Amino acid sequence: MERLQLNKVVKNFADKTAVNEISLKVGEGEIYGLLGANGAGKTTTMRMVLGLIYPDAGEILYNGKPYSKELRQTMGYLPEERGLYPKVKVSDQIIYLAQLRGMSAKDADKSLRYWLERFEVPEYYDKRIEELSKGNQQKMGFIAAVVHNPQILILDEAFSGLDPVNVELLKATVRELRDQGTSILFSTHRMEHVEELCRKITILHRSNTVLQGDIKEIKSRYPREEVLLLTDGEVSGLQQIAGVKGVDRLEEGYLIHISDVSAAQQILRTAMEQTTVQRFEVKEPTLNQIFIRTVGESNE
Repeated sequence: MERLQLNKVVKNFADKTAVNEISLKVGEGEIYGLLGANGAGKTTTMRMVLGLIYPDAGEILYNGKPYSKELRQTMGYLPEERGLYPKVKVSDQIIYLAQLRGMSAKDADKSLRYWLERFEVPEYYDKRIEELSKGNQQKMGFIAAVVHNPQILILDEAFSGLDPVNVELLKATVRELRDQGTSILFSTHRMEHVEELCRKITILHRSNTVLQGDIKEIKSRYPREEVLLLTDGEVSGLQQIAGVKGVDRLEEGYLIHISDVSAAQQILRTAMEQTTVQRFEVKEPTLNQIFIRTVGESNE
């Protein structure tokens, strides 16, 4: 049974359709990517999943059952707009929020201390949110979302405002939660994070689903249009090879744009005749390229 399931869910605001018949399934221990430009319907979808607003049509099921107030204890939410009170101490508000999710004060305190140790900031227990840097405020928001050990976790731009070290720390933490069985609905503009963390995705555009499925399977539908060639020396004649559309010079080689994947072997032969090849790769399309192409096509 799926931990979270949306079946043809619709949400209208006055005469505007914010979400139009979205369907998706998130299994136990799965990170599912929900993607789209601003205004595509991502946040509305997440708010419906959380029970903050209700769909006008379709259904949302949690372990096969419809929404009930008791489900609030099983869900965690990190919103894009951070919601912790700046003048209240970390411990006071996170323990309070955990109690609202059904934890005892003792268990909430224990869980908070665990997470502060996990993020190597135990000294933040008695600090006010406004005393912390933006990145550390973000980490406190994450702790508030997971302190009660939710079954379903909604992450909206979880890594925004974080430096690279803390991005890696939070990514590792998200993977740990997944491995422990948490079902995670993950929304971000950073496609490389989706490629690292998610196996399945839904791309929304102007309230509609324009692409959905397994990332590997989706990528297989799109042609390989770039060759990465790293060499010790310069290579001439690449532009003249049949099927080559353009050549970009890199620090240590070339990025070659092709219209036909069969051009790749001639590129390699040409390079090997002239210099030592350090790396040769016929690159699969990135999720970012697929996103731009898909959203662009749906505008036409």
